[in-house]
Amino acid sequence: MHEAFTYVIWIVCGIGIVVAVVALASSGKVWDEIGQRGLFTDRERPGGSGGAGAELGAAGLAERDTEIRQMLQARNERRVRRGEAPLDVEAELRRLTAPAVTIDAGLREEIRQLVEARNHRRLRRGEEPLDVEAEVERQIAELTSGG
Repeated sequence: MHEAFTYVIWIVCGIGIVVAVVALASSGKVWDEIGQRGLFTDRERPGGSGGAGAELGAAGLAERDTEIRQMLQARNERRVRRGEAPLDVEAELRRLTAPAVTIDAGLREEIRQLVEARNHRRLRRGEEPLDVEAEVERQIAELTSGG
């Protein structure tokens, strides 16, 4: 009886291997299409094609701000229950959603080089050059204000 069981196991394994090889050979381009008709396509992938640093759309930004505002209001309610002074929700929201830009000497110099290159192009086109210092400060203010 033990010998018959061994033969059955070997026969079942052999048939399984043959079926697997036939299925693999007949699958064609199925392996190439995995992920294209699934839950996501390349256009619909969460986070976009840029990954975590992808820009949010206007609707995404509004939804993000609404959720942050709700969390800040809940935090304020907890602060009030503890007897602490509430925070200004809108000011805190602006602080939290402001771009994290640190202006150091290297970045300032890089901005200056870009402004000087822009001035060079303007001069070649016959246009008036920009005030370099004022334009550098304007660029820095634009970077730190987020807009």
